Amino acid sequence: MDILGFIKGELLEIIEFNDDSRDTLSWRFPDDDHAIKNGAQLIVRESQAAQFVYLGQYGDCFDPGKHTLVSENIPVLTTLKGWKYGFESPFKADVYFITTRLFTGNKWGTANPVMMRDADFGVVRLRSFGTFDFKIVDPAVFLREVAGTDHHFRLDEFADTMRSRIVSVFSEALASCGVPALDVATRYSELGDALLPLINPQVIAKYGIEITSFIVENVSVPAEVEAAIDKRSSMSAVANLNDYVKFQMAEAMTKGGDSGAAAAVPAQMAMGFGLAQEMMKSMQSPPAQPGQSTASAPPISELMSPAQAAQLLGVSEADVISSLDAGELKGKKIGTAWRITKAAIDAFLAE
Repeated sequence: MDILGFIKGELLEIIEFNDDSRDTLSWRFPDDDHAIKNGAQLIVRESQAAQFVYLGQYGDCFDPGKHTLVSENIPVLTTLKGWKYGFESPFKADVYFITTRLFTGNKWGTANPVMMRDADFGVVRLRSFGTFDFKIVDPAVFLREVAGTDHHFRLDEFADTMRSRIVSVFSEALASCGVPALDVATRYSELGDALLPLINPQVIAKYGIEITSFIVENVSVPAEVEAAIDKRSSMSAVANLNDYVKFQMAEAMTKGGDSGAAAAVPAQMAMGFGLAQEMMKSMQSPPAQPGQSTASAPPISELMSPAQAAQLLGVSEADVISSLDAGELKGKKIGTAWRITKAAIDAFLAE
């Protein structure tokens, strides 16, 4: 047996990854326990990066191109291995190829409602879903925090691992950005662009990825908030009813020779203005609930129970008790029962 040929077969001379798939995020080069020859060729194609790992420590990272592995080209690995004057012998290291192209159309969605404070509606619960595009920008962080030592990490594994993390970052960004619920529910494209500067610093630092596009396809609010939005839209339409009535009267007056139409103008004016006033009053006053008296509501008690506070805030009693236990809403505990003041409610909404 040719000893020289056997030794040569035990050394890696060319290291490359011919990727023909569309779902590979990272791939570990199968060295079969072979050592890398001094002067070996590393071939990194476009949309790839090669990350060296030596004894669990992250070494040099190579961009696209053809690289000759000598001590001058791998300064971090040289430092880790302790080569003071270069190396002549083969060496052992894991090589991970990372796909750096853009991955598009990844789905995200909130499993639970996102709680946020709104200037118009108080505390609101929002559900949302959409898609996002991303690419890997820091291979070492991505391998350490997401892919781990998986020899072939694919996109479906990434979706399972990252969906909840992306939603968590989105929830924090939405709660802190102060976008009104009315805008959240109607301006999806602008919302995604506005959230990117809040989301990217976190996902780059934590996971080594950059989200290039974050699309909000739908935001759903509770039924009572939808009713309030519809009511506000109707009130906006009624605000121009007087102008519409005036326009109709002007048209009637321009119809010459019709004494009947001219005589009907004063009556139409009275009916139009009266209708406008009645509609404005009905829009501005809240509808009576079943079983609720139409008499004026009693003044808000200075000390309220959690149930009364929940009705005032438009949330569940469990949400109020949870906020009291967490210290977000200030209250007094009399025996085993919570009591909340109107001032504490106002302070909570003002935060």
